[in-house]
Amino acid sequence: MLRDAVRALSEAKIAPFAAEVDEEARFPQEALDALVAADLHAVHVPEEYGGAGADALATVIVIEEVARVCASSSLIPAVNKLGSLPVVLSGGEDLKKKYLGPLAKGDGMFSYCLSEPDAGSDAGGMKTKAVRDGDSYVLNGVKRWITNAGVSEYYTVMAVTDPDLRTKGISAFVVEKGDEGVSFGAPEKKLGIKGSPTREVYLDNVRIPADRLIGAEGTGFATAMKTLDHTRITIAAQALGIAQGALDYASGYVKERKQFGKPVADFQGVQFMLADMAMKLEAARQLTYSAAARSQRVSDGGDKEHLTFFGAAAKCFASDVAMEITTDAVQLLGGYGYTRDYPVERMMRDAKITQIYEGTNQIQRIVMARNLP
Repeated sequence: MLRDAVRALSEAKIAPFAAEVDEEARFPQEALDALVAADLHAVHVPEEYGGAGADALATVIVIEEVARVCASSSLIPAVNKLGSLPVVLSGGEDLKKKYLGPLAKGDGMFSYCLSEPDAGSDAGGMKTKAVRDGDSYVLNGVKRWITNAGVSEYYTVMAVTDPDLRTKGISAFVVEKGDEGVSFGAPEKKLGIKGSPTREVYLDNVRIPADRLIGAEGTGFATAMKTLDHTRITIAAQALGIAQGALDYASGYVKERKQFGKPVADFQGVQFMLADMAMKLEAARQLTYSAAARSQRVSDGGDKEHLTFFGAAAKCFASDVAMEITTDAVQLLGGYGYTRDYPVERMMRDAKITQIYEGTNQIQRIVMARNLP
């Protein structure tokens, strides 16, 4: 029922704007409005803070179905979870009430500020600093590759509070868009997900109340890594949706397109391509759903269940599969697949980022090797 509802909404309210959003590289406001109206923009927020209280698997299904028609729009529910999960996992009750309530109502989106110009895969090498000054912290630094920056109202920012302790000296904070000293760089000109703005976030003597610290000082990096264990699965979900959209379109096309007097779908070489695409997609889906179930059990207080391994495996495998399936979908459409008149070239461009963000797939393989079940 959830899948049917999200698919119907996505096809009616989001899909009609997907090509335009990509072409104009503009934020998909229609998608945000539709998702907020249906309470699907941040389904992970617990009920006690006004949210839908969706579990990890339901959240995956929402993201997957939106990504099937528009990858940029799927980053609304995905990044709302990424940005706010540190508050859910490590924030005090007052902080949760203050920020999860507005997020659940749709009053503001949440972004996640971990990467920096010189700290990408090596997030522990960040240079953004937070200095305690009485009842405040003063933040200075630059965050790069921040999804939905400038549109989101709230930002979870990782900053160094004790430079001598490396990762154990990193703390997490909530910064608001309207805080004095917060500004944004120009939107990056990207290969794909053009409807989701990616910008630098500049913190210039940003003074925030000390009660916006998430958890205790020095726990920010651990919170960031715990967050990624859960949210890498949402990137796997996005990859699934993109791949499903490409497979659906290509499968329909080859049944209609005729060459040598018969549908292209009747040729065994094409049938084998479609079979491999569907098989790999279903394998990726089962791995992703299994990882989501583990994520939920951990969130409910269960043991870790090798979540770090399964989260990395789902993200890595699903994104590799999505890149392969979208590339094959372009091939199946031939010359038409290479044009912007058909959606599969957009899906191929969108799929690429799923192999890169929230940890490159090379990093995922390191994570998996270190956390073998």
